[in-house]
Amino acid sequence: MPRKVTASLQRKLSPDRRYQSILVQRLINKSMLNGKKLVAEKAVYTALETAAKKLNSENPLEVFERALKNVSPNFEVKSRRVGGANYQIPFPVAGHRQLHYSFTWLVQAARSRKSLPYSQRLALEIVDAYNETGAAFKKKEDTHKMAEANRAFAHFARG
Repeated sequence: MPRKVTASLQRKLSPDRRYQSILVQRLINKSMLNGKKLVAEKAVYTALETAAKKLNSENPLEVFERALKNVSPNFEVKSRRVGGANYQIPFPVAGHRQLHYSFTWLVQAARSRKSLPYSQRLALEIVDAYNETGAAFKKKEDTHKMAEANRAFAHFARG
């Protein structure tokens, strides 16, 4: 089995029912707990509509896509051992992995909020990501700061 995920190993996802979007389908899959896809689907659709309503937008899909774009990281750091020392080396993030991080951070941030139903927490996190605030956006900013701070070790990436 190859170390890198090649195109032949990636699963082909079918688009979701309401918006015909693969991105929404991936969010549903990421939000799903204990195999209850219909529960996750209902929560995500409610969250998208609530977020669009709060931002006075007609299209929930546009709001979601912009929020995703705002949360997607451009750089990440990976540990690498060089000469007896561990260095955090910044690497650019590819498209598929960018989306993976942004979905993960959105769902984690929504789950870490308390005292509201999941759909409302997810809606608030999408609104925050759209406005470039909130926990998921902060995670992206922290990742970028870490990569920037360790930029001096970038020459170890090719070695």
